[in-house]
Amino acid sequence: MPKPAQPLVDDRTRTVITRVFRLLEDIIFIGLGALLAGTAMYLLANASLNFSGHLIALNLTGPAVITLIEELLLVLLVVEILYTVQVSFREHTLAPEPFLLIGLIAAVRRVLVITAEQAELKNKGEDVFRYLMIELGVLTVLIVALVASVMMLRRPGKETGHG
Repeated sequence: MPKPAQPLVDDRTRTVITRVFRLLEDIIFIGLGALLAGTAMYLLANASLNFSGHLIALNLTGPAVITLIEELLLVLLVVEILYTVQVSFREHTLAPEPFLLIGLIAAVRRVLVITAEQAELKNKGEDVFRYLMIELGVLTVLIVALVASVMMLRRPGKETGHG
């Protein structure tokens, strides 16, 4: 009976290497979280300034509100990515649910922007309208699929700690 092959690295060395990789992973997650938090704060401050400027100028028109909604949904998207990084840092695993929620927020954001801009689309021609209706149809199917996926991942009685 042949002897099993000896591992190239003994258990102690393997443990040290694992700890070093875990430390590097934590450092990367901390840096990524800090950058995402800074980005979210900047985007929120920028949206607040834009809103304040429009409010002071009494210029809250449709396009200004559409832009504000788009900016706020982008902030929400960045915060959701930040939450995903936090979960990954805390649990040292990649859970699929936060990524599905990010995709869901992005798809809903696009749907809201398209529907809010519909009044301006009347002047752009039938081809643009047809393209956007196809995009809305695809986004609708995507949203339904993402919601179904999130519902399948959530088991009854399971607390997600999110929200």
